[in-house]
Amino acid sequence: MTTYHRRSYGNVAARVIAGVGALFAVIEVIYILLVLFGANAGNAFFRFMQSIAEPLALFFPGLFPIDNPNLSVIVNYGLAAVFWLVVTGLIARLVD
Repeated sequence: MTTYHRRSYGNVAARVIAGVGALFAVIEVIYILLVLFGANAGNAFFRFMQSIAEPLALFFPGLFPIDNPNLSVIVNYGLAAVFWLVVTGLIARLVD
């Protein structure tokens, strides 16, 4: 019976970890879309999303020198989104 509870807790922890990774990836994708669609950089929502997306992007912004600003945002923040999905997915599998 203890094994069942341990498995259940591991399953919940794995779901939470994967959910956090998905949330981080969604934040990055929303920021990418805001930039691509030319959202007003002075808007409070844009600034809020930017203030969350930039730290979550870790070391990816500037990793590849790309002259096109839109392509740069797609590549750099897109890589961060994929990074969060992969890393949290691997951690979730270890916990589960």
